[in-house]
This record gives sequence, structure tokens and C-alpha cells, in this order.
Amino acid sequence: MTDIEFDILDELYFVVAFADLKSTLSLSDQELCEGLKSLIKQGYVKILYPDQDTEHEYEEKSFSQHCQSYYFLATKAGLIVHNSV
Repeated sequence: MTDIEFDILDELYFVVAFADLKSTLSLSDQELCEGLKSLIKQGYVKILYPDQDTEHEYEEKSFSQHCQSYYFLATKAGLIVHNSV
């Protein structure tokens, strides 16, 4: 796990909008989207959209275009990995 991925997971114990995550972590959109994409592919983060209660399926083709519109939450597996590092 990279430092960026660890920092992202550190903020996702509760549902967080992309904009809030970006302002907290001070990362570029590209860095943040790439980190989130990696965590999602590993099963450590899930996407919520269009609201904070609706889980949204990851679609690689559209993720980069819509990344800034999503909410994110760490999965149980993500929290376990985050706490064991």
C-alpha cells in the first residue's frame, strides 16, 4: 500500500465526498482519483452515488470522468488492512 492509499483510507471511516477528501488531503484530482481507483480495485473502498446511501458499481471506462462526483467509504477489508499497517 502506498502512502497516498494509506492516507486516503485514513479518511474513509465514514462516507466522504470527493471534494472533502481532496481538501483534507491536498492532492491533485489525478493523484486522488488514481489512489481511489487502486483501492477500489483491491476491494478496499466502495463508491456511493448519486447519494451517500446508494452503492455504485465501479466502471473503469467512466470512473475518471465521474470521480469528482462520487462519495467514498472504506470497506471492512479496507479498514482491516489499514489498521494492520
